[in-house]
Amino acid sequence: MYTITKFEDTVRILPEKFGEDLDKVVKDIVQKTFEGTMRKGNGIIVVAQNIQAIGDGIVIHGDGAMYQKVAFDALTFMPNLQEVVNGIVCEIVEFGAFCHIGPIDALIHMSQIMNDYVEVDAENELITGKEKKRTLKVGDPIRARIVAVSMNELSARESKIGLTMRQPALGAYEWLNEPEEDSIEQKGKNKKSRKKRGKGKK
Repeated sequence: MYTITKFEDTVRILPEKFGEDLDKVVKDIVQKTFEGTMRKGNGIIVVAQNIQAIGDGIVIHGDGAMYQKVAFDALTFMPNLQEVVNGIVCEIVEFGAFCHIGPIDALIHMSQIMNDYVEVDAENELITGKEKKRTLKVGDPIRARIVAVSMNELSARESKIGLTMRQPALGAYEWLNEPEEDSIEQKGKNKKSRKKRGKGKK
């Protein structure tokens, strides 16, 4: 889930930056320092904006750099259990598929890709269902549900997110546009049932 959160923190400005435009210096440091990092309870900071210096900076004796308090609005991303997300398949491996969901990658284990036995061809980056012959490949857009979350606060990229596509209305977009076989069969059964009821009334 994406949210906008306001943060306050302190940045270190090196002496060689003294005399330059403070707003530009602070903006550059904040973006380089905080974007892509984890904040406990808030998730990953994707973008920092509306960055402002607060008050005067402090120079610590023996350091030389200036410590400046700053405030900024951040677009954050926190994956939540059971949340439905959109993603793009970025890698096929022997045990499933990795997908980009927002700023991080998540894994769809081969057992959670589809309601079918699957064959994984990691060399050709292709997963195929044995019965329905559905395929999943790098670049395919997907819709999935988050079923496992383990966030790494020291390194956001090391976080482990698990997804499933074995539920109604989930899967590769290409599959979602296919007619549901079960629905077609059910319609046929309903039609026969209505005919029988009609004959009974006569």
